[in-house]
Amino acid sequence: MKKTSRKTLRTADHNVLCEVLVDTRKKAGFTQVQVAATLQWPQSDVSRVETGERRLDVIEFVKLCKAMGVDPCDVIKKLG
Repeated sequence: MKKTSRKTLRTADHNVLCEVLVDTRKKAGFTQVQVAATLQWPQSDVSRVETGERRLDVIEFVKLCKAMGVDPCDVIKKLG
């Protein structure tokens, strides 16, 4: 039996996550550059996450939330 891959990139749920992350960052008063500097990432990585071109693993998600000064659990609650 062939194993099928279930990709989440660019799905409706992933798009909602991206929108929530952008909204969260803006409400926290940060630019992509500021968040990237805190994470020691290139700004382009933050942009790629927010536009849905790059997925986050759980550890990266938590670090991203903390860099924006928000509780990761609060962000997850916004996903519905």
